[in-house]
Formats: sequence, C-alpha cells, structure tokens
Amino acid sequence: MSGNILQRSNGRPEPEVIMNFGDGFSYVKGKLDEAYIAVVTEKEKEKKPKEVITGLKKEDVDLLMNEFEISRPQAEKALAANDKDVTKTIHALIKPPE
Repeated sequence: MSGNILQRSNGRPEPEVIMNFGDGFSYVKGKLDEAYIAVVTEKEKEKKPKEVITGLKKEDVDLLMNEFEISRPQAEKALAANDKDVTKTIHALIKPPE
C-alpha cells in the first residue's frame, strides 16, 4: 500500500467500491476500512498492561473470589490495597462506601 490508495498487482489503483448493506445504506469500501482500522488501533492504545501483584496467597484470593463473587483481578487489587491482610480486606469489602 502506498498512502491511502490501494494498489493492485498490476500497478493500477483499485477502483472505488461501494458496498450495499442490509440497512439500506451504501458505504465506500475505502472509507469503511479506514474507519474500522482507526477504531481497532484506538482500542489497542487504550489497553492497559496487567499489573502484577506479588506476595498474595492463592487461598486468600480464592476466598475473596468465592465469598464476594468478584473477579481474580478485583480480589488481588483489594488484597494489595489492604496490606495483603485478608481480614482487613474482608472488612473493607463489607464496609459501605462513604
């Protein structure tokens, strides 16, 4: 690909393709592709790297997950926020927000 113009193998630019969809509208294929790529690349930029929390006991994480019906990352984050103490974490999760 060179720039915004797609090239065929014979060197000629690809003609504008208009696609008709079931919603009754027609879309220019090139612009539709550009919009799709923009959305996909934006979502990739938004992804956060996973935080690795070390020193947590698997039993503590499993207890919080089962009793409070929360995901593993939520349980790990709650434990880390409460000095990795399961008792403090349980109290923090039970305590209503202020």
